[in-house]
Amino acid sequence: MSLETIVDLQRHPLSDGSFRAASKQALDQNGVLALSGFLQPATLAALVAEAKRNEDQAFFASSTHNVYLTPPDQRLASDHVFNRQVISTKGCICDDQVEELSPLRQLYNAPAFQAFLCAVLGEVALHPYADPLSSINIHYAPAGKELGWHFDNSEFAITLLLQKPTGGGAYEYIKDLRDAEQGEMNFAGVEAALDGRLEPVGLDIQPGTLVLFRGRNALHRVTPTQGDITRYLVVLAYNGEPGVELSESARQTFYGRVR
Repeated sequence: MSLETIVDLQRHPLSDGSFRAASKQALDQNGVLALSGFLQPATLAALVAEAKRNEDQAFFASSTHNVYLTPPDQRLASDHVFNRQVISTKGCICDDQVEELSPLRQLYNAPAFQAFLCAVLGEVALHPYADPLSSINIHYAPAGKELGWHFDNSEFAITLLLQKPTGGGAYEYIKDLRDAEQGEMNFAGVEAALDGRLEPVGLDIQPGTLVLFRGRNALHRVTPTQGDITRYLVVLAYNGEPGVELSESARQTFYGRVR
């Protein structure tokens, strides 16, 4: 299967220098780049069918965490914003469960796609995770599932929405709420966000959309899903260096196994 059968290259010419430059400018300016209609309709339909076909393999986890994705700090009060807990619940199938001939594998490994990502993200090269679970994940969010407010530990996230729920499942973010590089956690701003005193930006993402997001300093969440249609979301995870593994504790938490 060629890349043009997976991606609408007429609408999104990944190898075109002007398209790459415009995409990079949008990501740098807004912290997010959403390319709607990225997938060809037939490929989107095939991936929805694949996700549905393998849904019974998903590991579902429910966890509580702070927005910084770190353990609590016992030196701070239990109601301090650093120790406030939010809920994240989702199902996931891992890279080793993705079908061998899936268009997701062909897209993930396509040199033209990786070159586009490098140009937009400012990376020299992209590498898969060294562990067998973390490179391609399909997330499942039936009714009542959500991702609580959090900052990412990674520099960037790459996702593909395959199927929207009946209601909810909205992606919301507040840009530049902290400066992780300078160690500025902005407790007051985060507390205002958790208390609903800051208005987030909502992304109206339709199925087939590719999203590049810089979530290290942007607080973000996915609101609880509603209705009988499961939200299907693909995460394409790369690293700037080879040989990187997701920690065993993270794999156990998110996947229910380490291998």
